[in-house]
Amino acid sequence: MKSLWIAGVVAGFGAGVGSGVVHAQSNVTIYGVIDEGFNYTNNVNGASNYEFQSGFVQGSRFGLRGFEDLGGGTQAIFRLENGFNINNGKLGQGGRMFGRSAYVGVLDNKFGTLTLGRQYDSMVDFVGPLTANGNWAGYLFSHPFDNDNTDNSFRVNNAVKYQSPDIAGFQFGGLYGASNQAGGFANNRVTSVGASYTNGSLSFGAAYMNVDNPASAANTGGAVSGGDGSFVAERQRIFGAGVNYVYGPATFGFAYTNTNLSRPTASLYVSGSIGMPSSLKFNNFELNVKYQISPMLFLGGMLLHTDATYTAGKQSHLGWNEVALMVDYNLSKRTDVYVQGAYQRVSGDTTGAPGLDNAYIPGANDSSSNRSQSLVRIGLRHKF
Repeated sequence: MKSLWIAGVVAGFGAGVGSGVVHAQSNVTIYGVIDEGFNYTNNVNGASNYEFQSGFVQGSRFGLRGFEDLGGGTQAIFRLENGFNINNGKLGQGGRMFGRSAYVGVLDNKFGTLTLGRQYDSMVDFVGPLTANGNWAGYLFSHPFDNDNTDNSFRVNNAVKYQSPDIAGFQFGGLYGASNQAGGFANNRVTSVGASYTNGSLSFGAAYMNVDNPASAANTGGAVSGGDGSFVAERQRIFGAGVNYVYGPATFGFAYTNTNLSRPTASLYVSGSIGMPSSLKFNNFELNVKYQISPMLFLGGMLLHTDATYTAGKQSHLGWNEVALMVDYNLSKRTDVYVQGAYQRVSGDTTGAPGLDNAYIPGANDSSSNRSQSLVRIGLRHKF
């Protein structure tokens, strides 16, 4: 990290013009992550695929964060963070300059943190860190189509967010993302709440989120923008909970999430049509383990089962089973190399919606031509 201390610059200028104003201490930090790797997928529309891909374990990013000490344990804070693709230099998150985060707020040691802007929801804050994809493994370990947003496929615009201080291991928070539409208060808005508890080796978290008309074409300035939301639907409701337990060098985790979509019509993370169902429901069950062999090396694994109910006149039942493995070695405190692999198999009924019937590992270039798919990645990550 490189810190730019700017306290005293303005004060020095003030002294030069005869001003006696005393200025509070401020700090701005420049930081980032560059994550690049090479992927092999055995079946992409019937053919094998070799490609470079950016930002799997962590999204490649560049950011600024800072604070101003207001006294009495209170600070003004901000964060501006963009995502980018290192292969072509393009901005991520639909070409937004600060697509990952853009907010300003106030932090108080006694009363918590209140922020305004483009931010993460409570599923990302409280449940995501207890999953493999939201903690140490990233995109490749996401649940099908990141249906529960534990890998933060979308952020929330126009958001006001509160996060409590740590109270004897307990923390809670919530977020509201406004539609910003006259006469359309409920058209493309988000409400989410969550809580966590940590006591020694045990960590627990739970969260709920409701999104009305996500990615609505009738309100592109709403809480979840088109080109940013994981699904386009009349409503998306998500509930999830997870637990982690540390035993020696091993961390064991279990997470359950439920996603209920009303009248979904499309998804950015589903290749091909999903048809016109009246509802689409996902239940995700994840077991994960991370074993720290040494301070420089860890092994990780995940077993995932997802079942879905697709209702379009009649009910169809699908299942996704996936196993994923990862090994990561730190070359230094800021640079590591890693290898990941995943195998996915789809079972159950055929819905007639090609976007759901074939295997599609998150991060693959496209879906398989059949019900199974494998992907292997070798990557290099540098933090600054």
